[in-house]
Amino acid sequence: MWNLQTALAILGTLCLTSISGYKNGKVEKSCESMMPIHHSQPNTTASPYTLTVNASKFSPGDNIRVTVSGSGHFEGFLIEARDASNLDGPAVGSFTLVDHEISQRLTCNSIEGSAVSHTSNAKKTEIQVIWKAPSKAPPTVQFLATVLDHYKIFWLKVPSPVISQGDVTPAPPRSTTEMSTNSASTSILPQPFTSEGCGKSKSCLIDPVGCNPSVDTNCFFLSYSTLGQTVSFELSGPAQGYVSFALSKDKWMGDDDTYLCINDEGRVSVELAYTTGRKYPVISSKSVLTDVGWRVSDGVIQCKFSRSIYTPQDPVRFSLNNSYYLFLADGAAEYGMIHRHKRQPLISSHYQIITGPPKILTGSRSPLLMKYHGALMLIAWMLAECTGNVMAAFFKPDWPEQTLFGQKIWFQVHRILMSLTVLLTVVGFVFPFVYRGKWSTRAGAHPCLGCTVMILAFCQPIMAAFRPAPDSSRRRIFNWLHWGFGNAAEIIAGVSMFTGIRQQSLLLPYPWTTEVLAAFVVWTIVLRLVLKLHKHGVIEKGSGKDDELPVLSNNSVDANWDTKFRVAILAVFVLGNSAFCISLLATIGNV
Repeated sequence: MWNLQTALAILGTLCLTSISGYKNGKVEKSCESMMPIHHSQPNTTASPYTLTVNASKFSPGDNIRVTVSGSGHFEGFLIEARDASNLDGPAVGSFTLVDHEISQRLTCNSIEGSAVSHTSNAKKTEIQVIWKAPSKAPPTVQFLATVLDHYKIFWLKVPSPVISQGDVTPAPPRSTTEMSTNSASTSILPQPFTSEGCGKSKSCLIDPVGCNPSVDTNCFFLSYSTLGQTVSFELSGPAQGYVSFALSKDKWMGDDDTYLCINDEGRVSVELAYTTGRKYPVISSKSVLTDVGWRVSDGVIQCKFSRSIYTPQDPVRFSLNNSYYLFLADGAAEYGMIHRHKRQPLISSHYQIITGPPKILTGSRSPLLMKYHGALMLIAWMLAECTGNVMAAFFKPDWPEQTLFGQKIWFQVHRILMSLTVLLTVVGFVFPFVYRGKWSTRAGAHPCLGCTVMILAFCQPIMAAFRPAPDSSRRRIFNWLHWGFGNAAEIIAGVSMFTGIRQQSLLLPYPWTTEVLAAFVVWTIVLRLVLKLHKHGVIEKGSGKDDELPVLSNNSVDANWDTKFRVAILAVFVLGNSAFCISLLATIGNV
């Protein structure tokens, strides 16, 4: 019990840590922008907190007391001193701590102690630190503080009075709005985006094809257009928490230039990020975006922004003069923190030059290898295996005097179809591993079921190669094993298909595809039941005369009728299975 409680406590701590962000105050990533990486925008109302100093003049080497205080409690803070004439510049000077329990020194601009932050998210009412003026201090200095009231409620760069050396006259202080370097001015969009102009004045990636975001709330939409050295983007889609797109040099997640529009209780923040591998995206503390706007209506998140083709101030951003694949994703978010998307992103079919001529782009949420995997498995188990199984179960009495390549017709057809089943299964089995490069830990039971089917299917031809002679005492054992392995593989393959159509990499329309598969299973059972009833004489040839013998008489006419009946049922069986299979194959081709 103690171990369980300990494990739960550790798990709870990890969960809280992942939600609370940098509650330990190690916020060196925010040194330059002073912006918390919380996926939220700063509060634009008047700050309830003030930043004061105990002197208006200073000389190199002087100690200046800096105080953050206010009318309420706050959880976190970041304090820096900067050149008053260049507040976008680096931190200057260094700090000495007054209270080591609630404050700590950080290294910004390679200067130890050039910033001070909190040590925990415990509530505070006041913070005092001592700033030591450097020997090469600028003529005027102003202190800035970002104060965090709660995770997503904070005030960015609260300014102090300007202090100056000697007789230097301090410049008028700039407002916090002017000082914000990474929070572009935003506006609320008056109306939704439209697909009008796609392919003419702007390039568009749309899912489903042909939808219009102005009237269709299920439409995912990305457009971009170039004007001079600037590219404007529009992004829209139905999502619980966020919509995003990324520029990628390949069709794999990782090392991508990412843009996120995150809905946080009705307010949308536009964030820049960079993904490495399949890890959580790293949010950028720099902003290269202008003309930012957003809108939330009817469960649809929309945002727009512009950025320069080249962004030397943020070298992680890709140059828009090059070609990339476009990824379009959506998912849930909580407290401004995004969660992993539950379905495969929409990926453009080809490389696109962002500043190239306008085009209407096409894309797919399913990789080509996974489409091949699904198609081969459906053909193998809905057509080849089902037909081969029926031939062995019900057609042994037919065509006793005729052969195909030296063997009975039913046996050769059964063997050819089962060999095809194994071949298609082996090829289809390889594709997911080629695509993923490893075992998928997020695919649930489907990979395990698939491996089981593969093993059972592969065992069948091996057992057949060592099949005992018909009069051997071991033939009965072989028959039961062959029958058991075959039927087990067929049943597990059916279950695997139901789990496969819900996989993220091949997410077929729900519930339509599930209903088609269910109808296929019912159809197969009914047709086999008809053949079974006929085999046991329940279904007989009727003549309409009471004095005639039943259909199961041994004359040649009745035997010929039995064969025709089974062949007719087989034809209906194959045609029905083909219809089900083709409908699913067409769906795979369209996702």
